[in-house]
Amino acid sequence: MGDIDNRLPRDGAVLVMNPRSGGGKVARFRLVELAKAAGARVRLTGPNEDAAALARAAVADGAGVLGVAGGDGTVSAVATVATQAQLPLVVIPAGTRNHFARDLGLDISNPASALSALRAGGLAQVDLGRVGSRVFVNNVSFGAYADALLTPGYRDAKARTFMEIAPGYLGGEQWVNATVDTPDGPVECPQMVLVSNNPYHVSTLRHFGYRFALDTGQLGGIVVKRPGGAPPPDLLPRLRRELARQGHAGPPGEGVTTWTAARITLHGTAGQLPAGIDGEAVLLDLPIVCEICPRALRVLLPEASGAH
Repeated sequence: MGDIDNRLPRDGAVLVMNPRSGGGKVARFRLVELAKAAGARVRLTGPNEDAAALARAAVADGAGVLGVAGGDGTVSAVATVATQAQLPLVVIPAGTRNHFARDLGLDISNPASALSALRAGGLAQVDLGRVGSRVFVNNVSFGAYADALLTPGYRDAKARTFMEIAPGYLGGEQWVNATVDTPDGPVECPQMVLVSNNPYHVSTLRHFGYRFALDTGQLGGIVVKRPGGAPPPDLLPRLRRELARQGHAGPPGEGVTTWTAARITLHGTAGQLPAGIDGEAVLLDLPIVCEICPRALRVLLPEASGAH
């Protein structure tokens, strides 16, 4: 996952923490106290102070290292600032899912263990995805999940909200109002589009949804299109089968197309599309261009960490 450099200075580390992430993991794992004991300064997000603003203020104050404790949306916001400032990032897995931290090889069951990167460890370079001016560490999604994110009350009842929205997409009554360019040609009005920072692995159940590498220099693309007149697709087995063909388009008639590319484009006449960027709801202007930024982010990792 990129070259490791153990000579990086650790002075001037500032960690941005979201105390609401993961049901309060920052407090539960005593991350503020432990970070300060490791020599870092800590800034907490709040109603009037978002993660990106706190990270930019830390850079202006002369931070030499940025850190982030929170979910993937918080990580993405601070990663954007770290990349712009050309500073290394320490990731503390204090969210609910922690997909990016997991794929970095961090111990997501013990968030505090990632703080050891401030004292020892190494520097790795990983890719970032970009859509317009926004960065994503995991993925950009269009369809049922993006609509669920925009629904009031989603954060308090995620599963229920998604289950209320998903049947319309699976039944073919709702779709993504855009055309996606794929190696097999354009796909119009798909039920789902997912663009990931490096492709996901699904050939084995144990590592389903993992990314074994974050430095391939490629986006992963998944498009689900329900064939006319067909019953709602059984998505999970189909995605497992098709994504096992990493780097290849799905066979015609399957309803699922997967591929890898440095750029993936959605276009159409809708004007805007709801999207989920690392779990955060946004509206994006069409055309939408997703690109990979190879080795754009430098991450400080504990010595025992590494990509799968």
